[in-house]
Amino acid sequence: MNEQIKYYKEKLDYEMDSWDLNDSLKRGLDIVVIDTRSAEAYAKEHIPGAINFPHRDMSIESTSKLDKDRLYICYCDGIGCNASTKGALNLAKLGFNVKELIGGLDWWRRDGYDTEGEKGQKRGSISCGC
Repeated sequence: MNEQIKYYKEKLDYEMDSWDLNDSLKRGLDIVVIDTRSAEAYAKEHIPGAINFPHRDMSIESTSKLDKDRLYICYCDGIGCNASTKGALNLAKLGFNVKELIGGLDWWRRDGYDTEGEKGQKRGSISCGC
């Protein structure tokens, strides 16, 4: 396999966009969406159904009850934040199957998906359907 094909294949192995996440949730795939930001940021607004698990709190002990057979999708605010990368790295080091949500909450909102929390909004999807 040439290097460019390998690069794109691996990129898709480790990342997911908001359309793919929404589609996976609608289809009932066995995934867990993890908001890797602080509890305060999560309370303000988050992806529906996401659990709050700040990347700083991830350890062998704190993840001991998580199922390693499930797929975990980590997200944060967006491209100006690297909490999702830190969370995905932490979980991968601990042996979990994990992907990072490209663009985080910012791109999730931009694609028109609903959010929950104090500032949550019902948007109705306007996504491109990539």
